[in-house]
Amino acid sequence: MTDNKCNSSTSKRLDELLEMAKNRGNVEEVKANKLPAALVPVRHPQKDFFIADILDVSIKDDLASMEHPLFALKAGDMRVKTYERNGNSVTVQPGHGGCATIHDKDIWIYCISQMVEAMNRGREVNKTVRFTAYDFLTATNRDTSGRAYERMAEAMARLRNTGIETNIETAGQRERRGFGLVESWRVVEKTSGGRMVAVEVTFPDWLIRSVTAKHVLTLSPDYFRIRKPINRRVYELARKHCGNQKQWQCSVETLHEKSGSTDTIRKLRAVLKSLADVDDLPDYSVTIDPTTDVVTFSKR
Repeated sequence: MTDNKCNSSTSKRLDELLEMAKNRGNVEEVKANKLPAALVPVRHPQKDFFIADILDVSIKDDLASMEHPLFALKAGDMRVKTYERNGNSVTVQPGHGGCATIHDKDIWIYCISQMVEAMNRGREVNKTVRFTAYDFLTATNRDTSGRAYERMAEAMARLRNTGIETNIETAGQRERRGFGLVESWRVVEKTSGGRMVAVEVTFPDWLIRSVTAKHVLTLSPDYFRIRKPINRRVYELARKHCGNQKQWQCSVETLHEKSGSTDTIRKLRAVLKSLADVDDLPDYSVTIDPTTDVVTFSKR
């Protein structure tokens, strides 16, 4: 009787994993018991007919924010942080509620992707982007509960209130100036129950220059499924520095500095070891040389 229950439970679990794998197009990986642990499941496997085009847009990110740690890796971070490297400096000033996080950055990435797609179709890029909350939540693999809409509003508020002062060059123009990660945002349409339907977000000229100059890179379709903030940041750096190369190497100390992590180097080393062991970072495998403390990202 116990064996039958065990077999039934195992079979049910395998069916669940296989169904998840079908959504990812990777059944063999589940059969080999290597389902990526750091990736959240695909929440919206069946695309709504009316937003299929939005979900099929390539995910784009700007080079400057991939290179420099503009976004916090922990929620509620109230510290003023300054980063300096190779003549570039960035100071991040938190607003009410703390600094915007790397998960809040999904709004940036979603809108940058829409801007680049508009350019590719011959349309002019507008610094104010209008979109529906549901489209955003679905495209970024988030749930669509009432609380998800509230979290989205909180994320936009943090983006507006987080101040950046930098001399980073964009589109050949270097200037020292301060700005918010978004200039403004507003809800332009609500349901009768008060839930946001459509929003408008206005971005700083600094970002628009970067986008119109096509200083952007395409991210993995699985980017929005990366669960941990530090793993997202590590992926960003690997993607930015690998570019079209097969590999990128750097010391763990340098990676720690570039990541903007407030944890110790020891903790980052443990994160990298986990990524190397589980091998679940999209697009790249990770190896660490324990004798030199050098990490290597190799394109799959």
